[in-house]
Amino acid sequence: MLDKIALSLLIVGGLNWGLVGIFKFDLVSWLFGGTDAILSRAVYILVAISALWCITLLFRPAERLVEATDS
Repeated sequence: MLDKIALSLLIVGGLNWGLVGIFKFDLVSWLFGGTDAILSRAVYILVAISALWCITLLFRPAERLVEATDS
């Protein structure tokens, strides 16, 4: 379950960076009151933690990854 949450947050972060790159529009800061707002910073931190967590996916045995995606 933690893998799915982390992956979901990475997708949100990736889409946000895509919007920044294409349209110069930061959806997270727009939704939560600017880049310096506490909620925006919390989302950015959660996305960063999720990225660190997902690095472990690269080093897990393939059997364990299949089990994690089956549930």
